[in-house]
Amino acid sequence: MVELIRTLSHHIDDVNCCAFSDSLLATCSLDKTIRVYSLSDYEEVAFSPLRGHTYAVHCCCFSPNQTVLASCSTDGRTILWNVCSGQILASLEQPSCSPVRVCRFSPNSMYLVSGAADGTLVLWNVPLLKYHRSGLVKDGSLVACAFSPGGNVFVTGSSSGDVTAWDENMRCLYNEKAHDLGVTCCDFSSQPVTDAERGIECFQMASCGQDNEIRLWLVSCAHNRGFDMRRKLMLSGHTAPVLSCAFSSDGQIIVSGSVDKSVILFAAKTGCILHILTHHTRYVTACALSPNQPLLATGSMDKTVAIWSLAHAADSPGGRLCRRIETRIETWTEDDVQKWLSAEGLTDAEQPFTSNNIDGKELISLTKDILLNDLKIESLGLRNKIMRKIEELRSKMKAASSDTPEEFLCPITWELMKDPVMASDGYSYERSAIENWISTRRTSPMTNLPLENLLLTPNRTLKMALNRWLDTRPNPDT
Repeated sequence: MVELIRTLSHHIDDVNCCAFSDSLLATCSLDKTIRVYSLSDYEEVAFSPLRGHTYAVHCCCFSPNQTVLASCSTDGRTILWNVCSGQILASLEQPSCSPVRVCRFSPNSMYLVSGAADGTLVLWNVPLLKYHRSGLVKDGSLVACAFSPGGNVFVTGSSSGDVTAWDENMRCLYNEKAHDLGVTCCDFSSQPVTDAERGIECFQMASCGQDNEIRLWLVSCAHNRGFDMRRKLMLSGHTAPVLSCAFSSDGQIIVSGSVDKSVILFAAKTGCILHILTHHTRYVTACALSPNQPLLATGSMDKTVAIWSLAHAADSPGGRLCRRIETRIETWTEDDVQKWLSAEGLTDAEQPFTSNNIDGKELISLTKDILLNDLKIESLGLRNKIMRKIEELRSKMKAASSDTPEEFLCPITWELMKDPVMASDGYSYERSAIENWISTRRTSPMTNLPLENLLLTPNRTLKMALNRWLDTRPNPDT
């Protein structure tokens, strides 16, 4: 479960951003202040609040080396603060004097990027406290920025909807219209993943926007291969613009906050919804995850910051659903099997399974005869339900053991798609499987939320990628 452990109500206007260090939480607001809290007791430190900006503070972030806190404001300045004393180290003025909307440190704490309302971005040298380089986006205000874990690339998002990738010399590497009506936030996962289609190591990046969506990207920036960035997955669940998104330190969870007043926790690998939090009474403008503790901070236009414990975030039915796809089922313990039964709504089978010490290996080998004669499950309907769910597990095991990229497998049948279509939840399915699904229900197979409509759109892009993969795959008969 996710537990609310503290609500901070010190700001007197909208909260715009939250940021964690190893031991501190910083929050900033339209009230022109930055407040800093100790994670040991969630009380403000002695030098809080920080007062140096003359207008609203839009963003704050800690340097990775934990020595500097940066904040940026409508006043056109980015201020660097000493984390230990709260003293101002430098006041960096945007060359255009335009309101600064976002600031981010590079992973080595050498550079800080500041992005402004007029589309200008500046790369500052932090040790020297001076200007280094600058750039400009074509349209819109710069409102989002994130550095890749390697630090040689950073990505910006603009109010025009563009996502742009830059190298350390401020050269544009990539540009794409990513979100209709504008990007609002972006964040990199610090954990590398393997792109199954190309067999290379890359990093995941999440972006969110005014189109109510969160997009997951695969970004490769290895020097020997050049830069590459492509869309991997779209996460749906919010019913209004998404204002903030962030990865957990292990890369397993994506958190988002929205104008719909909710916070959603997604499993990064599958896009499954783990939790929906509805504590805030107005728009959720900020969310941040602690780098070394199971903590989430969410900020809102209701002027509060909520601190949540994520110690058991993956123990929901949704979390188990996503996790069991990734885990070898034959290694499940008896307790894992019981959790699976509960998540699948098979609670009537829990007692006979417990009495017969059914673990993962035995679960996969069950038959209808064993269910009837050995486990004494007399209900034909229950036996059929159990066997259908076991067949799903077997299909997932088969899919996991193959070299087929996961995006080519229907998330309902876990079989290779032939006619992929996109439903209104933003996910793609084999046409026959989703048509059979929606013939009896109007919920998403991935999120369990109601589908906005039953329209199915052919996913021609996925179909082309699938055909290319099939054409290049070695023929097993040769």
